[in-house]
Amino acid sequence: MKKPLSLSLVVIGIILLAYGFSAADSISSSFSRLFTGSPSEKAIWLQLGGAVCLILGITRLFRGK
Repeated sequence: MKKPLSLSLVVIGIILLAYGFSAADSISSSFSRLFTGSPSEKAIWLQLGGAVCLILGITRLFRGK
């Protein structure tokens, strides 16, 4: 039961990171970076959520019983 949840967290984390990096290269993120010096909040939240899901999935996958 633990493995399917862990694998799904890893897959969701990878997908969110991919969307986050894509959003960081978008035009709206470029304008945000121009005026504020950082990418848009959407890109930051997607990358943060992806990293958290990926880390949780990997630790649950390789942690022993």
